[in-house]
Amino acid sequence: MHKHTIIVVGAGPAGMMAAIRAAQLGQDVVLLEINPILGRKLLLSGKGRCNLTNTSDLDSFLKRFWGNGQFLRDAFKKFFNRDLMEFFEKRGLGMRVERQARVFPVTDTSSSITDVLKKELEKYNVGTGFKPVPTKTCCANGKVKILYKTSARDVIVKNGAVAGVTVSGAKFMPADRVILACGGVSYSFTGSTGEGFKIAAKLGHNIVPLRAGLAPLIVKQDFVRDLEGITLKNIRIKFICRGGFKTRPYRDSRRDSTMCCPYKTAEKQIVTPVGELLFTANGISGPLVLTHSGTIGDWLKDKGNIYAEIDMKPGLTYEQLDARLLRDFKLNARKALKNTLKEILPLRLIDTCLEVIKIDADEKCGQVKQAERRQIISFLKGLRLDITSVARIEEAMVTRGGVSLKEINPRTMQSRLVKGLYFAGEMIDVDADTGGFNLQAAFSTGYLAGESAATAM
Repeated sequence: MHKHTIIVVGAGPAGMMAAIRAAQLGQDVVLLEINPILGRKLLLSGKGRCNLTNTSDLDSFLKRFWGNGQFLRDAFKKFFNRDLMEFFEKRGLGMRVERQARVFPVTDTSSSITDVLKKELEKYNVGTGFKPVPTKTCCANGKVKILYKTSARDVIVKNGAVAGVTVSGAKFMPADRVILACGGVSYSFTGSTGEGFKIAAKLGHNIVPLRAGLAPLIVKQDFVRDLEGITLKNIRIKFICRGGFKTRPYRDSRRDSTMCCPYKTAEKQIVTPVGELLFTANGISGPLVLTHSGTIGDWLKDKGNIYAEIDMKPGLTYEQLDARLLRDFKLNARKALKNTLKEILPLRLIDTCLEVIKIDADEKCGQVKQAERRQIISFLKGLRLDITSVARIEEAMVTRGGVSLKEINPRTMQSRLVKGLYFAGEMIDVDADTGGFNLQAAFSTGYLAGESAATAM
């Protein structure tokens, strides 16, 4: 195997795994990180618990990616969920599988994951006194040099191949291979500023437009401000898009030109499984919302009428809920309506419900008319929220879009345009549902990029 110098840009999950794998295969690696610590964004994953991966089988796993999942098949065959779990377990960190097949470290802290990765990198770190030992895959391990507070400015290319990287301060660092694992643009305060996309674009790569993925939704109704922080469990959401427009090209022979003809799109619906919803200061979030926010964002481009209907009692039919309210109101005929509804709704949501449907909160239950009872049921079974936008990409959990898949070899993660240039992690135009899928993609593409860069002739 030829000895290479490999520069990895970005010390997130993809970059750290790429550096580790390349060093395991005997190559010397320089790992550039803009922050003073490793894996800053990784520390926020899973609300600080780090949903590392998911135990779903390969085909089910790929289906959780929005349209581009098949691109990852080779990366997952090389290094998949069981391999990732075993990587950490062999280094003393146990894994726990929770509902929906989500995998977390037994410590319930993301820092446990970064600690293992950091220790593994330190094994190869220059100046640690580590002596290379023979492995089955290579005659000796390589070395890793970590440069903190260092950002890449450009990748230098000569004769169609990578020659090195210029870093902050205009310093040139020669390299045979460069792996860009700079992350997306969400959570920009963690250092994900989009510099990697600018570097890739300078080298001729097409960047699929960046959009928010796994993001809250903004709604029209002002009353959600009063509900901020309320979590509704065991609810179902129906997302509906009506009256959108798209354009299709057609040939105008009289003008000898191609024109665009607008046409109305068919109504679209998404009915979620039962799950959780969180009210924010200007909209809604939570697992059910985040999962479908990317699709909602695509719908918004068609300028249709998009809204959500929240069923707060999916286990009851309209008739069953009517019968329950009728019974409760009879049993509590002298009580104020707002007090009786405490058995069904959170207190702050009761006030909003009665304000929206214009019923006096102090009205006695025995005085509630049939029409008013039906209004309450309509609120409980179909609270309508008109969606105006997806939250800013800076607030999103992941970045949609990125370097075009047409320009990356899925078997190696190498650029099809520049020899010796590789991509890994969120820079690539793949994104998935919540549940550990995105992190697995980062680790897998990092592993494959590191191995490919190390073994390429």
